Amino acid sequence: MNTKEKVDVYQMVTDRIIAKLKEGVCPWRHFASNPLTEPKNFVSKRAYHGINRLLLSGSKHNSDYYLTFNQCADLSGRIKKGAKSEIVVFWRFIDVEDKDNPGETKQIPFLKYYRVFSIEDAEGIDYAKLPEQTERDSDPIEEAEAIVNNMPNRPRIVIDKTPKAFYSPSEDYVYMTERTACVSDSAYYSTLLHELGHSVAHKSRLNLMENDTAWGRFGSKSYSQEELRAEMSSAMLCAEAGIFQETEENSVAYIANWLTKLENDKTLVVHAAGKAQKAADWILGRTEQPRVDLPMAA
Repeated sequence: MNTKEKVDVYQMVTDRIIAKLKEGVCPWRHFASNPLTEPKNFVSKRAYHGINRLLLSGSKHNSDYYLTFNQCADLSGRIKKGAKSEIVVFWRFIDVEDKDNPGETKQIPFLKYYRVFSIEDAEGIDYAKLPEQTERDSDPIEEAEAIVNNMPNRPRIVIDKTPKAFYSPSEDYVYMTERTACVSDSAYYSTLLHELGHSVAHKSRLNLMENDTAWGRFGSKSYSQEELRAEMSSAMLCAEAGIFQETEENSVAYIANWLTKLENDKTLVVHAAGKAQKAADWILGRTEQPRVDLPMAA
């Protein structure tokens, strides 16, 4: 593909995203078909709510189900040695003396907590009653697969069934859920390309954050701008792979979410697109790679 064609594809993506932003967008959809959004107690089958949902959804277990040590024992099971528990908090009202009314009591809320374990860390328990999680039929998208496989100086990619995706700049690796665990093959590649877009900012590649020490702080202006850049580069790469139409709505919704943190300044999409083009070119091998001088033989 020549330079003129490349720029046209990038500009087409930028123009369509801006047009969609002006129209209003649909809510962002999770890329995984089974995101950890509703952890439940294995015994009661009741979902944990509020802060507990966030606490448990932050774990790296594949299952949504948890139970206490005693619940496990009551089911004639045992917790695996070395298993790590998670904290669940709850409010309980207790009676205390009412200092304003001597001789009377009043109830005050008292925060307590207990520990739960994932059923993955429990042995000897019958899981037959759990709903089966069937895998979606999936096939690799050749054009997208080629982009990922041919990326120069690509970071390590770790893949398993946990429905999460992120890039670790400190360890320079991308974590991704399995393709069959995503809502669609195009959603899988769009998300993976987003995380690879982040990796281009690493000092071993384009070093886009060399003079910006704030970009690693979640919710900061620099962090929000980096999310815009990574999503724009993902959209451009999806266009190269021929899957932009399937991922467009989600990309626009994701970008709109971060724009709200940047006072809805849609001109920032254009600025992000400039950096995104550089990232996309790097991933596609259109950027000259830095020279590595090997030591002379003795």
